[in-house]
Amino acid sequence: MKFFKKGQGLSLRQKTVLSLSSIAVVLLISSTISVMEFDAMSTYVSDLIADDINSINVAHRLSDLANSYNLQILAVIGDEGRLELPESDDGYFLSHCDTLRSSVPSNEIAHLADSVVYSYTAYMLTSKELENVLYSDFIDSREWYFNRLQPRFSRLTSDIDALVGAIYGDLQKNSETFDRGFYRSVIPGIVAVGVGLLLVLMLMFFLLAYYVNPIYRMLDSLRFYRSFNKQYNLEFEGDDQLSELNGGIREVVNENRELRRHLLSQRKKESAE
Repeated sequence: MKFFKKGQGLSLRQKTVLSLSSIAVVLLISSTISVMEFDAMSTYVSDLIADDINSINVAHRLSDLANSYNLQILAVIGDEGRLELPESDDGYFLSHCDTLRSSVPSNEIAHLADSVVYSYTAYMLTSKELENVLYSDFIDSREWYFNRLQPRFSRLTSDIDALVGAIYGDLQKNSETFDRGFYRSVIPGIVAVGVGLLLVLMLMFFLLAYYVNPIYRMLDSLRFYRSFNKQYNLEFEGDDQLSELNGGIREVVNENRELRRHLLSQRKKESAE
């Protein structure tokens, strides 16, 4: 005798697999988005931060170069018997200024780098007067240094300091961007966890409502049948294997009740005879 019929809807296994797979897909997609977002953001901002740090080091080298050259001039001014003129590497200084202008994508830093170039050019043009000052009998070398050369050097150092400050500002901005990007990349993961928890709760409700509770009702009906020989009349909606199982149990139980009733009737007849 055939107790089960083929279900027309999704099977119990298919529904369970579908529910769990949906959770896995949501978590996988959101995790992938988080990783890709963080990797792209991290690479981009890390490159900007590295450029800022390198630019700061270059600016400090330019400042050291200018200070060293200025101290050499001061040493020549202080030692009147010393006529050796200091040497400067204009190509090195100006090339690094061009590097600073192009390495940091900021109009402010580009303008400040141009100001450093103008200040350096003015300072170097004035410093070239040193030879004439040393050989002149009517020009006071110390007065020339403090009144003419030193103001240009102060302007140069001020422009370099302003450039370094602007690069530090850009470094701070990029660091804040990195922090914001980190939290932005974490958001998909947080959303995925929230959605995953929601799906787990929905799946739990689904399993309790459509599978666990019907199984308990089936067990209660079987218990009443075994204890009190009650008819098995449990029915619930559905067209999956659980519904087929319930129909099969009802059919077996009812047939068993009929069989027991028939056996009891036979025994009564035999006793009467």
